[in-house]
Amino acid sequence: MDSKPRAFISYSWSNPEHEQWVVDLADELGDSGVHVLLDKFDLREGHDSIAFMERMVNDPDVKKVLLICDKVYADKTNNRTGGVGTEAQIISPKVYSEADQNKFVAVLKERDDEGKPYLPTYYASRIYIDLSNQENYAQEFERLVRWINDKPLYQRKHIGQRPAYLDEEPEISLGTTPYFRRAIDAIKGNKPSAGGALTEYFKIIATNFERLRIVRDQSKEWDEQFIENVSSTIPLRNELNQIFEAIAAYDTTGEFGSKVHRFFESLIPYFDRPANLNVGSWFETDFDNFKFLGYEFFIHALAAFIAHERFDLCSRLLNEHYYNERNQTFGQDTMVDFSVFCDSIKTLHYRNERMDTRLFSPVGMLIKERLTGTGITEFKLAQAEFVAYLRSEMTAVASDSWCKWWPYMLVFARRMHGPFEIFARAQSKAYFDRVKGMFAVQKADDFSPVLEAHGSGQRAPRYDYESISISLLMGADKLATRD
Repeated sequence: MDSKPRAFISYSWSNPEHEQWVVDLADELGDSGVHVLLDKFDLREGHDSIAFMERMVNDPDVKKVLLICDKVYADKTNNRTGGVGTEAQIISPKVYSEADQNKFVAVLKERDDEGKPYLPTYYASRIYIDLSNQENYAQEFERLVRWINDKPLYQRKHIGQRPAYLDEEPEISLGTTPYFRRAIDAIKGNKPSAGGALTEYFKIIATNFERLRIVRDQSKEWDEQFIENVSSTIPLRNELNQIFEAIAAYDTTGEFGSKVHRFFESLIPYFDRPANLNVGSWFETDFDNFKFLGYEFFIHALAAFIAHERFDLCSRLLNEHYYNERNQTFGQDTMVDFSVFCDSIKTLHYRNERMDTRLFSPVGMLIKERLTGTGITEFKLAQAEFVAYLRSEMTAVASDSWCKWWPYMLVFARRMHGPFEIFARAQSKAYFDRVKGMFAVQKADDFSPVLEAHGSGQRAPRYDYESISISLLMGADKLATRD
């Protein structure tokens, strides 16, 4: 049997012009590989046209039936007059039959004076193919050919594996979703309410962050409680990533930079024992989940801003200090630098020892594992991490102290043989001028004290026996050397 799809055309003999239009359509379909069954082609004098039509509708080898709809066809169908009316009595039950949902389609030939389609009443609520407009004819004809061949333009992609987080502990809701949607919509729509919506979203996170505080369960290992807790925050982290991406892409004036800065500032009180914590004793690791999330959110924000080359937003996060009210209690400076977002996560180091996983960077590995499904790579975060580390190291070397920012993600840069992307691009003087603000330098030579301090290798970050070369990752010898 012919493997080409077989399609029967039902139409009215409205006038010679319309009949020729139907024949032309049949020819076009034939040129597109469709075996068209049409009375003009398949009936001869003495043949029974109604019997032919009934046979075509009921033939299991005829998979598709086209109903060519003009005014005459619609009128005769609705009034059950003439041959078309008889056809309607045979076709309409089939159209209503669930088994034949994909066998019949109305092909619109013309509309009335008000632009409404001429369709049989029994077909009025169904999707049709519109060949009544010459401007869209080619597009709609393609739809028709695809329909006949069961090859729609839009097809469902392969369905992937069930996300692992669905089988994890139920997430702890911070009630952020409606605020997130308003903020995203307002930012992308450049609405006057965008600033207020963003502030509201950040405020609800900071206020409800308390819900993430872990109450120790003596029947569980502490590090297992930690993992369960931070696993529940992946949806929140993903929301924030979208917010950071939207700000980077749509906030061309940089006005939301201060709001991002204040958001991170609002998380700082959670990194230590709160003044109102009514407990007789507490452990330093009680706050490790908050420290981990603050660090993760910060490097994700940097990575998003760097990816969009929003170095102005990065500079704000790296160069402006943050208010830490708690320091006032201990007589310390209440204004602290961004290194407050990078503290030791002792719970993960304990977990590394307890489970004997021998990870060089337990924090970095957990951050990497949480990237599944985000489209973000550990190397993008490593680049953001390196920017933060280098900025902190600039301050540390200048004050003859040790760097406060430990680069957890640089463990993934150990095998790199050249500079990170933004430093490779910064070989251009123009590009260097764009990124230099992140490091509070004016020229490439301003990095010299740090490079000299690292010359002995004592300051370089180490993972087991391997140290990281900041000169290599910077491409220091080529910075700002090309016009």
